[in-house]
Amino acid sequence: MVKQNILALAVHQTADDDASFESSLDELISLCETAGGDVRNIVTQNRHTVHAAHYIGKGKIEDVQALIKENEIELIVANDELTPSQSRNLNDELAVPIIDRSQLILDIFAQRAKTKEGQLQVELAQLQYMLPRLRGQGALMSRLGAGIGTRGPGETKLETDQRHIRRKIHDIKRRLNSIVKQREQYRKRRKTKDMFQIAIVGYTNAGKSTLFNRITSSHTLEEDQLFATLDPLTREIRMPSGFRTLLTDTVGFIQDLPTTLIAAFRSTLEEVSEADFILHVVNSADPDLEQQQKTVQALLEDLNAQHIPTLTVYNKKDLLTEPFIPSYHPNILMSAYAPDDVKRMLEKVEHMLKDEWSMYHVSIPPQEGHVFNRLKLDSIIRSQYFDEEKQTYVVSGYIRNNHPLNGLLKEKSTND
Repeated sequence: MVKQNILALAVHQTADDDASFESSLDELISLCETAGGDVRNIVTQNRHTVHAAHYIGKGKIEDVQALIKENEIELIVANDELTPSQSRNLNDELAVPIIDRSQLILDIFAQRAKTKEGQLQVELAQLQYMLPRLRGQGALMSRLGAGIGTRGPGETKLETDQRHIRRKIHDIKRRLNSIVKQREQYRKRRKTKDMFQIAIVGYTNAGKSTLFNRITSSHTLEEDQLFATLDPLTREIRMPSGFRTLLTDTVGFIQDLPTTLIAAFRSTLEEVSEADFILHVVNSADPDLEQQQKTVQALLEDLNAQHIPTLTVYNKKDLLTEPFIPSYHPNILMSAYAPDDVKRMLEKVEHMLKDEWSMYHVSIPPQEGHVFNRLKLDSIIRSQYFDEEKQTYVVSGYIRNNHPLNGLLKEKSTND
């Protein structure tokens, strides 16, 4: 695949923290590469605030014009979300297609969506993003051709007729509604089965899918790229004690995730808020991990999931070059590629659950084997043996405080 020559454009505003600005710029370059571009130039400008009409000042525009000719630039990507007028004015001045960070992320999501729901969600986000930006887009879209910023599920072209787009948005919302209802039914079925649910969350490229694959022995996409996983995937797993749970891999979070995308993916992200436990995976070797952790925490709060018990998994310890000091607790430092580390992490999860759950000690007669089997699957068993004298199974362990078996266990504990 031929890569597009890209010029990255960013304004360092006075209020911006230097480290955060550099991190955001590095991320923009990674996003461009993930989308299939080659960043030939990076142009930054220090300003009190962005230029209202052109994003950057007149003098900087002339510098960019020179670089476009010199490096055969085919696309400009702005680090901030551009207003419709900034986008139009810059395009008129530079005569080269220009997109912003939000459009770039939407483009990557369009490439990565594999399920029908994912494709519809991305298309909805793209249409909602483009609707207020349609005036003057005709010439721009024709110049972009089939490059970065124009992709959608099935290479769909965005028509400039507003009424047509509004009808299309309405149609996609209707189709997504039926999918959301199916997802809700699926969640209800899982709840009636009393399945414990663990969600893996984290900043994009933290190693979530690698960890998911090592735990489940499945083969989801593992790439050293941003947004390698888009569609959520759920698998049933057994913890070291034999306890049964569902594990869900989710889309990576990122700074300044387009609001249209968050809204469109709300039903998918709700997999996180429905979880009983969260594994927050962090790339411990990333110099900007503090900002990344804050971004994830902010999005968890937005999903009203901040109250869910969480283990912070500091991944990629094999890439560390100096002693690591964690900032979130409880935590574990590990490498998803080390089987012993993965086992240690799962044991840590069970240890945390024991602290939260109720302890039980019961005798179960052989004719109630179904209760014993249920305890093996739905609780963390500490010890079990068969009492020859009493001819009963004696079982002790830990179980969720709201589990339906609790009433029966209290009865048996009382009568024991």
